[in-house]
Amino acid sequence: METLVFLFSFSALGVLYAMNTIPEFQEPYVILETGVAVLVIVFLFYYLITRGNPPKDFLFFVFAEFCFTCVIDLTSALEYDGIISGFMDFYQKTGEPYLGTSYAIMMCYWDGIAHFILYLMMISRITDRRAYRTLGLFWAGSLCANMSVFITGIVAGKYGSEVRPAFWLNFLFLLMPVLGAVTLFTRPKDRPLIGGYNAQHVQTMKLIWRPLDMILVVLLLAAMAFTVLRGLVALDSPLEACSVYLSQYEPYLKDPVGYPKVMMLHLFFYGLPLLGAFVYGLLKPGCTWMSDWTTFFAGAMIQCQWSHIGGSLHSRTTTPFRIPNDAFWTVLGANLLYAAVPVLVAMRVHSNPYFFLKIAPFPGQTGLPNSEEKDTKYKEK
Repeated sequence: METLVFLFSFSALGVLYAMNTIPEFQEPYVILETGVAVLVIVFLFYYLITRGNPPKDFLFFVFAEFCFTCVIDLTSALEYDGIISGFMDFYQKTGEPYLGTSYAIMMCYWDGIAHFILYLMMISRITDRRAYRTLGLFWAGSLCANMSVFITGIVAGKYGSEVRPAFWLNFLFLLMPVLGAVTLFTRPKDRPLIGGYNAQHVQTMKLIWRPLDMILVVLLLAAMAFTVLRGLVALDSPLEACSVYLSQYEPYLKDPVGYPKVMMLHLFFYGLPLLGAFVYGLLKPGCTWMSDWTTFFAGAMIQCQWSHIGGSLHSRTTTPFRIPNDAFWTVLGANLLYAAVPVLVAMRVHSNPYFFLKIAPFPGQTGLPNSEEKDTKYKEK
């Protein structure tokens, strides 16, 4: 099935070429209507071909539909970078002109490559009746961060006065990962939540005897400090440290397109509490929620940082907002490490989950005080 989805998705190129060559399809409201019609047709196509053996997971249709739009996003990025031409000229003018910003171009590359691969992998697992919960949570975090920053950045940045009808299609791509995240979070986990002797042994160890966890706690605390600093910069704090960082390290945070500022505020208000929660989860044994939330946040962080780092380096970012040459490697290294920290935490949680499991009562243990246990045995007799 994934092969069929892969091949059919590239039919989007034919749709784009037709719209680019027929002037009647290039009016703003016609673009919106055509977009809705194409999405409906793609859904009906997958519904009809799977009618004989329908997938038991409704997210199959979401992933298959979004594979089609991934090709459109990749085409947009490639055309803005001058690698191809003849597909998206009309959309750049009367569709969504903000897709030509450096941040949006990198966002489209991520969607057209990373998300496309994730969709095909999850479709394959759904078809084979295999679990994909971890992949799904990573995707949900990535696309939620992608679209929430994208939509907010459009209306809050310099393109807020150039919103066209096609803009409203973006809310579908925000709603679906939110719905997917809720669905996946409420499903049973792929792994057991209760551990035995191994879990009990690991959970009795202090942090000092868990060097990897200690390093991750230090990295998380550093990431929290970095998040606070950039969040205060985005909030126009008059602190000298913020002014120095903005002028000498990351002037891109004040790019008028709005995306960098919105991303910093997202991380400040939503990412910072999660980073703090992960520190708690590495200190307090039995936090079963760590496996899900670290995966979700890893997807969100790596997508945000990909777009942010790529946008700050892209040729479409004007010179005053690029990373200064004398601070280039410092800023690049800090941003790469910042992106890696949540991924490392998620990998640690999944590779050795004993510390994050609940402890099962051992034989002879009921969890009741001695007196209550005796009373219970007496009543059974």
